[in-house]
Amino acid sequence: MERKEYAILAVIALATVGIGVFTTSEPLSTFFVESTQEFLTTTAAMAWITWWALVIGFAIAGGVEAWTSNEEVSELLEGQGPREIGYGSLFGFVSSSCSYSAIATAKNLFKKGGSAAATLGAFMFASTNLVIEIGAIIWILLGWQFLLADIVGGFTLIGLMAVGFVYVVPDEVVEQARENVTDEGTEKVQDPVCGMEVDPDEAEYSMEHDGQTYYFCSQSCMESFDPEAANTTIREKATSLSGWKALADKQWKEWGMLWDEIAIGFIFAGLIAGFIPQQVWTSVFSGATFGLPVYIFWTAVLGAVIGVATFVCSVGNVPFAAVLFSNGLPFGSVLSYIYADLIVPPIMDAYREYYGTKFAAILSGMIFVSAVFTGVLMHFLFLSVGLIPAPSSVQIAEVSIEMNYKMVLNVLATVFFLFLYWLHRQDSVGETGKHSGHAHTAD
Repeated sequence: MERKEYAILAVIALATVGIGVFTTSEPLSTFFVESTQEFLTTTAAMAWITWWALVIGFAIAGGVEAWTSNEEVSELLEGQGPREIGYGSLFGFVSSSCSYSAIATAKNLFKKGGSAAATLGAFMFASTNLVIEIGAIIWILLGWQFLLADIVGGFTLIGLMAVGFVYVVPDEVVEQARENVTDEGTEKVQDPVCGMEVDPDEAEYSMEHDGQTYYFCSQSCMESFDPEAANTTIREKATSLSGWKALADKQWKEWGMLWDEIAIGFIFAGLIAGFIPQQVWTSVFSGATFGLPVYIFWTAVLGAVIGVATFVCSVGNVPFAAVLFSNGLPFGSVLSYIYADLIVPPIMDAYREYYGTKFAAILSGMIFVSAVFTGVLMHFLFLSVGLIPAPSSVQIAEVSIEMNYKMVLNVLATVFFLFLYWLHRQDSVGETGKHSGHAHTAD
């Protein structure tokens, strides 16, 4: 995130505290002491509850990215039918959970010929909202019902986006967006070792092997690269130290992109839980005054607007979603909030730079409308079968470090995390051990 975004978040944090100050009925000294205590407790509780799931989730994502090949993916996404939409969703599911990385990858797939429905609809959304990490955190903090709704609603939203691109958005608008991407300049490629984007025209390190050129961000990455590893099987990679080194590099790249958003998500969840008095939530979510459908619709719109305004996306959204649900935001409206992570202001600005102002506006509008519609639909679907959980079931309880399964999982996750970090810091772990140099990190 950039300084401007941090500044906006700081203003939102101060506004949150200000709302609490002006609406509390307690003496200010008591209010600040109790609210600060709850803020710190909630933030720590969520970090404690979810730590093991984050470590395992990032490791699994790193393994999928390091041990499987993404060659010729764009060729499988050229059509707009169920097959291409399915491939886009599958590749998104096993891809990055970082929204910024997701939109960049989707842009490259679209640029290479993938359809808008399969790349900007299926792949982009699945790689942000249907990945393992976010699913694990949703299950832990919000419950299995929310996870099921996130999956069902996710495929519903992907379907809506596909229908929009195929039947609503004119073909000439889509092709103009593709031309804008094609004209943006030299396409960047990924360093095959650490995954960083490299400009081929400016890269200082490259290697030729079997007629293919590989580009690297540093000398240590180039020296660590084993071109023969590309032909090894997943089993060979999973049972070799070099394969685990590749996993460690990939998962550390994900941590590097997402750690601040995850931390901000926990902090904002703690601020909201600690400093906004209950009477504020009661007045905002006062009930279905004009009937339940109207109430769910306008709160779904509100949820999507909050998702846009908070600047936090992907996994970092979930802790805040837990606080919103526990304080009265309806089930489906919470889903609309989560789904709006692909239209935060920095991402919409990236759409404008990639595709042009007109297509960026259409794409952002489609995501917003789809997020609201899907949230409303999931609410009434799950209400009809009695699967909406009680707000009290949300896991934002006080911290209590006890010798239980959470302690065991967190200790094991910490050991595993440190092991992967150690692997990531190594120059090379090839079987010959012939390379040396300064370790390259993605810190």
